[in-house]
Amino acid sequence: MAVFFTADTHFGHGGARGLYRRPFGSVAEMDEAMRRNWNATVADADEVWHLGDFAVGPGPERVEALLSGLSGIKHLITGNNDGTGTRSLAGWHSVQPYAELVVDGVGLVLCHYAFRSWHNMGRGWLNLHGHSHGRLAPMTRQHDVGVDCRGFRPVTLAGLRARRQTSAAGPGADTRN
Repeated sequence: MAVFFTADTHFGHGGARGLYRRPFGSVAEMDEAMRRNWNATVADADEVWHLGDFAVGPGPERVEALLSGLSGIKHLITGNNDGTGTRSLAGWHSVQPYAELVVDGVGLVLCHYAFRSWHNMGRGWLNLHGHSHGRLAPMTRQHDVGVDCRGFRPVTLAGLRARRQTSAAGPGADTRN
C-alpha cells in the first residue's frame, strides 16, 4: 500500500481553468484528465489524502459519482470549498480539517492551508498543504500538493522529496514547492 497526497482538484469548477491557467478545453476534459491521472497513479489498496477543495459547483450526485470513480482509500482534509454535501459523502474514509501522521518515518502535518510554523517543525516534520495552487514561494519542509503544481495527479512523499532535491539543482530548475 502506498500513501498519496493531492489537493485543489476543483472538480466541476469552470473558473479553475482560467484562474489557475489549467490547460484544458472544457470542464469535462479537465475532470476526465484528473480522474484518468488519479486512477493511473493510485491502486485500490492505496491511501489518498486529499487536502481540500475537492469539487466546486457540481450537485451532490455528480460529486458522489466523481469520488466513487477514483481509486484508493480516500481521506479528506477539508478546504474552504468543501461544503456539507462534499464532507458528508460515504466515499470518504475520514473527514477532518487537520491531521498529523507519520509516513515512511517522516512526521507530517496536513492542512488545506500552508502554515508559517507547525507542530514538530523543529523536529523535521513537514507541512503538506493545498489552497495556494503553486503560487507561494517555497519554504523549507513545506510542500504544496495541489494538482496545479503536481501534474494533475496525486503524489507520494518520496515524489515530493525527490522533486524538491531536483529543484535545488540550480538555474532553470523547477522551484515550486
